[in-house]
Amino acid sequence: MKFLQSVFWLGLKEIASLRQDKVMLFLMTFAFTVFIYVPAKETGLEMRNAAIAVVDEDNSPLSRQLFTSLLPPYFQKPHIIQFNEIDKTMSQGIYTFVLLIPSKFSQNISHGNEANVQVYIDATAMSQAVIGLDYINQIITHEVTQFFNQEASEPDLINLNIRVRFNENLYSSWFMSVNQFINVIGMLAIVLTGAALIREREHGTIEHLLVMPLTPAEIMLAKIWSNGLVIVVASLLSLKLIIGEALSIPIRGEIGLFIIGTCSYLFAVTSLGIFLGTVANSMPQLGLLFLPIVVVMNVLSGGITPLDNMPFAIQYLMKVFPSTHFVEFSSAVLFRQADLTVVWSSLLTIIVIGIVFFSVSLQRLRKTVGKNLS
Repeated sequence: MKFLQSVFWLGLKEIASLRQDKVMLFLMTFAFTVFIYVPAKETGLEMRNAAIAVVDEDNSPLSRQLFTSLLPPYFQKPHIIQFNEIDKTMSQGIYTFVLLIPSKFSQNISHGNEANVQVYIDATAMSQAVIGLDYINQIITHEVTQFFNQEASEPDLINLNIRVRFNENLYSSWFMSVNQFINVIGMLAIVLTGAALIREREHGTIEHLLVMPLTPAEIMLAKIWSNGLVIVVASLLSLKLIIGEALSIPIRGEIGLFIIGTCSYLFAVTSLGIFLGTVANSMPQLGLLFLPIVVVMNVLSGGITPLDNMPFAIQYLMKVFPSTHFVEFSSAVLFRQADLTVVWSSLLTIIVIGIVFFSVSLQRLRKTVGKNLS
């Protein structure tokens, strides 16, 4: 009971210290609101509002139909330009796509001859360049077929019946918001616990704790539960208000199971944050250690790029990080309504990694305490 009381009261002290840290409170508020909302709302993987121009050298009903088929929200209102304006406008970045319809285009198709359409693409807009070319190809094929009332020249050998589950309209905002949400949880867990330990050392209060009858395990557990509790509460509010209300993204999974997984994940990453806090001697040093670790966790954990697409060496390396398993766990619970029988392996792996991280961090903290005492 004495051990639990010490951990409890030390944790309350951590929460009180955090309340006085205006910069950290602002960072948490910004991360769980703007950092999730803006990428989900303003960026996406779909084709949207691409700037396009058309060079119509055919000037036929078919070419005019192609011009009018380039519609929002995929494209901006298309403009008619001349052939000698292509290089100039694309060099200035005015248009992402320029569609060149050659003369006698409609005539060649009606006579059964080969007809080519040339598309100029500004590939510096890489995401739109790849997707937009496919959109333009589908639009031209569809409009030409409809214009001449043609059937497909070669019937498909296989008819695909595609059924999309969990994100039926393929909204990238669903993916972006949850991915950012997961990244924010890990990022803040490391920052809060690492900064809490650095703050103790900078303010000299770590010496006060060391002369009290407290063990490093009590100090560490107090920082873990207090900062973890703050992040869990903030994440639930963000999940409800930002993802659920502001972005109108349906959360189908069991929130209770997600909280259990989040607490297990926080146990691991807060231990990592304390480890970094024992290595760094100041906030700038903590920031330098924090950046490469967070970048690796966010980029290579499978949230942005599927883990199966990475080299085998990277796949095996990332299995050491709890973020890899938490991404898998969160996607399954929040989107696919997975229950414990489906995600138990990911949850168990997170707990095991957390125990390893905690043990290593505790040993490092004991060494640091020993140096301060000597």
